[in-house]
Amino acid sequence: MKHVIIGTAGHIDHGKTSLIRALTGRDTDRLEEEKRRGITIDLGFTWFDLKDGTRCGIIDVPGHEKFINNMVSGVVGMDLVLMVIAADEGIMPQTREHLDILQLLGIEKTVLVISKCDLVEPEWLDMMEEEIREGLKGTILDGAPVARISSATGEGIDELKDIIWKMVRDEVPQRDVNSIPRLPIDRVFTISGFGTIVTGTLLSGTITKNDDLELYPTGKMCKIRNIQVHERNQDSCQAGQRVAINLSNVKKSEIKRGYCLAPPDSMENSRLLDVRLRVLKSSERVIRNRERLHLFVGTSEVLCRAVLLDKEDLGPGEEGLAQLILEDVLTVKRGDRFVVRFYSPLETIGGGTVLGANSRKKKRFQEGVLDELNRRESGSLADLAELHIREAWDSMITLSELAKATAHSREELLPYLKQLTDDELIEAYEMTSDVYYWHADAAFKARQDITNALKEYHYQYPYRFGISKATIHHSYLKRVKTNIFDRILRRMIDKGYFKLHNEYLMLAEFDIPHDKTYNAVEKLLVDTFENAGYEMLRFSEIDKRGYPDETVMDILSLLIEEGRCVRVGDSLQLYTMKHFMDDARDKVIRFFQTADLITIKDVKEMCGCSRKCAKPIVEYMDSIKITKKVGAETERVAFR
Repeated sequence: MKHVIIGTAGHIDHGKTSLIRALTGRDTDRLEEEKRRGITIDLGFTWFDLKDGTRCGIIDVPGHEKFINNMVSGVVGMDLVLMVIAADEGIMPQTREHLDILQLLGIEKTVLVISKCDLVEPEWLDMMEEEIREGLKGTILDGAPVARISSATGEGIDELKDIIWKMVRDEVPQRDVNSIPRLPIDRVFTISGFGTIVTGTLLSGTITKNDDLELYPTGKMCKIRNIQVHERNQDSCQAGQRVAINLSNVKKSEIKRGYCLAPPDSMENSRLLDVRLRVLKSSERVIRNRERLHLFVGTSEVLCRAVLLDKEDLGPGEEGLAQLILEDVLTVKRGDRFVVRFYSPLETIGGGTVLGANSRKKKRFQEGVLDELNRRESGSLADLAELHIREAWDSMITLSELAKATAHSREELLPYLKQLTDDELIEAYEMTSDVYYWHADAAFKARQDITNALKEYHYQYPYRFGISKATIHHSYLKRVKTNIFDRILRRMIDKGYFKLHNEYLMLAEFDIPHDKTYNAVEKLLVDTFENAGYEMLRFSEIDKRGYPDETVMDILSLLIEEGRCVRVGDSLQLYTMKHFMDDARDKVIRFFQTADLITIKDVKEMCGCSRKCAKPIVEYMDSIKITKKVGAETERVAFR
């Protein structure tokens, strides 16, 4: 199912909040000051359903220039924007600034909403629409569908919903719900009895209840206690949804707008970004080398200095390569869009795209540096290679197959593949015959699936070591060759996600719990076997005192694993303490010092047990190479 986030934009008092109220029947102004002043200050959020049942989240952003930072935070994750322009005023300063910000942040799907149509005459409205269309030529709203509405009378609201429905159906792409989840936080608060709540738009992937995520940039680990989507509790949320998440083991004071939730080790904190920086054509400012700027990326706002790498300065309409030296830590990814505003006076002057996060310091006007960044940006071959690797989601792809699919030589591909590997967008597994590549999102999905399976298994079977490697392979990576699967598993183990016990995979933090149940069953088994001596018992003969057979067998298997108990016999399986079998072994060895042949009857008399138990003891001696069968079923000689 497609998940859609719609945003509003436009000048203050042009009717954005009223439009949302008309679409949804709900008011997004929640702060007392907003209600008193009649303006939107912070982000507001609600939703409405289209006629095919698609539920659209809708974000109300501030129009006042003093709250542009809040507006930028709200744009993150929007699929479609309604640009609201009042019929009685037309294009205004914040209309232009919002339009610039939307363009800088890569918003492509837009609808022009002419509001307050009930306040003007039809002739004026026709003239105003023509004037607005003329003023928007060359922008992202050039050619956008138009809706004339009045929130007061309801005029045009149904027509606007139809426009939105058609765009959502035909033009808004489905989000990637299988990639690494990332949630930039735009609000944090507490609710009595629940604790800390964060909200935001999930940009990618899926978050599931009880997931363990990292809070960037602090590194604090958080468990997802509860998830709400549209005020309903959910077991999971997916990319393209506005979500409220209840976090455990973290306080409100430890979180700020701009922080981000993502899986552990999936992102890096940065103080130095490689970027393509653009200055708006409409700007009257020039960005000079080491200019101090306000940077807005995701839901974060930090001060930075722009080191221009290929120009002395950037004037209106110009662009260039740069490094942004941050005055605070940020967590961003390659490809993220950003906005920069002048330090003083505070006005939007440009923006751009992140080419690399957590970068190293680069020298200005160095040809090698500029070539590297240009290659990262254009990335046509890199992007093509990554696309093919992503498509081989569950089977991986070799370098030879990639060369054939892209119609490029192995040598041409290798520098781009190395860059993708260095950027941790793909994983490379070099084998004797070829190099196998796997997308990082596919690796993350497999790791999450295995982690969730192990969590459930450890909960259901606390006295077992884990799931066999063969089962993991068949269940989650069955299209990956066994030798590659072993390498993948080894990498996950080396990174601390899992550990192996013999051929059983378990979570890295898992240990068999020596709890009350374990201790009671352990004592029950040891006491039972000690009292029985050589009159060993079948499992069905053990008095389990109300404990489930499964639990008793699991703990008995652990005692066998530790070498304290043994299972003896072939057709008839009996259980006893290991030291009894050690004593029996010594008795048999001494017997052979004076005899060449031993029988089941001899073992019976030697151990003082029944024939039922003597035969499995002899079979056990065969298994540890103390005896071997010769001729008759009941006779053995020493194993030599």
